Amino acid sequence: MDHDRVSKSKLDYHMLFLLFLMAVVSAIAIHSAEPMLPEKLQNVNFASKQLQWYAIGAVVIALTMIIDYDRLFQIAWYLYGFGMLLLLGLELNVPGSVTIKGATSWYHLPGGNFQPSELMKIFMIIVLSRIIVNHREKYPEPTISDDFKLLGKIALTVLPPLILLAKQPDMGMSMVFMAITATLVLVSGIRWRIIFGIVFSGVTMVATVVFIYFYFPDFFHKYIIQEDYQLNRFYGWLAPYEYSTDQGFQLIRSLMAIGSGELYGKGLGNLQVYLPEAHTDFVFGVISEQFGFVGSSIVVSLFFLLIYRMIHIALESNDLYGSYLCAGVAGMITFQVFQNIGMTIGLLPITGLPLPFISYGGSSLATYMLAIGLVLNVHSRTRKFMFSSDE
Repeated sequence: MDHDRVSKSKLDYHMLFLLFLMAVVSAIAIHSAEPMLPEKLQNVNFASKQLQWYAIGAVVIALTMIIDYDRLFQIAWYLYGFGMLLLLGLELNVPGSVTIKGATSWYHLPGGNFQPSELMKIFMIIVLSRIIVNHREKYPEPTISDDFKLLGKIALTVLPPLILLAKQPDMGMSMVFMAITATLVLVSGIRWRIIFGIVFSGVTMVATVVFIYFYFPDFFHKYIIQEDYQLNRFYGWLAPYEYSTDQGFQLIRSLMAIGSGELYGKGLGNLQVYLPEAHTDFVFGVISEQFGFVGSSIVVSLFFLLIYRMIHIALESNDLYGSYLCAGVAGMITFQVFQNIGMTIGLLPITGLPLPFISYGGSSLATYMLAIGLVLNVHSRTRKFMFSSDE
C-alpha cells in the first residue's frame, strides 16, 4: 500500500451532512421519549447528553482522520490484543466491571459506563482487513486450498472474542461480530461455491436445532440451550400475545406505537403508547408514533444514503485495505440498522442492539463516529486518476 501519492485531505460533506441530520433526529426523538422514562431518570436530560456525545464524536472523527489508516494496518494486532484484554477483564470480573440485566459487559468510568465490545468491533474490522490483504498479496491467484486457509485464519481470529461475548452473555453483539465477519468474507475474493457451502451448512444446522427443539425437547434444554432467558426472547418474538405480560411485552408495545402512528403520525410530542427503553432500543417506535410511516421512512432513507456513501467510497478507493475497512464498517452498520428496526416491527427477535446514531448511548455513539472516521480517512486519502497515468 503506497500512500506517497495522495490527494490533499478532503472531507465527504455528503456523509457529514447525513450525520448532522441524524443528530437532529436523535435529539428530537430522545427528547420526546424522556417523559416515558422511569421516575429515577426523569431529571436527566438525555437529549442534551446525546448532543454532547455527538460533539465528542466529532473530535473522535477529527483525531481518526489525522492518522493515515496505513498506521492502523501496522498496529492491527496490538489493537486486537488490547480489545481481548478488555473482554478478558470482564470475564474475570476485575474491579470496575459492571453487570446490568445479567450481562457483565461494561466497565464503570468517571463519565459513565463503557462497553469494550463496542470498541472491539472496530478492532475486528481493522485486523480482519489486514488478514485478507496479507493473504491476497501472498496468494495473488489463490487455489481452493488457499481460500480455506484464509477462512481458517479468519475463524481463529473471530472465535476468541465470540466465546467471551457468549459468556457475558451478549447475543446481540455476537451477531454483530458475525455480520462483520460475513461481510468481509463476501468481499475477500473467496470462491462463491465455498461461501454457498458455508451458508447451506448454517441453514442445515439451524433447521436441525429447530427439529430437535420440537421433537426432542428434553435433549434440547439439557444440551443445546440451558438458559431460560435465551429461549424467552424467541417465545416473546414468535408468540408475543401469549406472553404479553413478560417476554412479549416490549414487542407488543412497540407494534402498538408504530401502528398507531399510521401514515403521518400523531405529531411531535404526542406520545400515547408507553414504550420501555424508549430512548435506547425502541427509539424507532418513538419516531414512528410521532411522525408515522412518512417520518420513519425518512429515517430509513438517511441510513440508506449513509451506507450508499460508504460503499461508494469503498469502490472508489484504489487501496485494498481501505476498501475492506469501508466494507466492514458498512456491513456492521447495515446489520445493526436491520436488526434494530426488524426487532421493533416483529421481524426479528429482540436483542437489545441500539439504532446506530439515533438511540441514546455514549460508548456506542462514539464507536459509530470512530467507524465513520475510518471511512472518511479512506476517502480523504483516495487519489482519483484520469486515464491510467499520473499526468
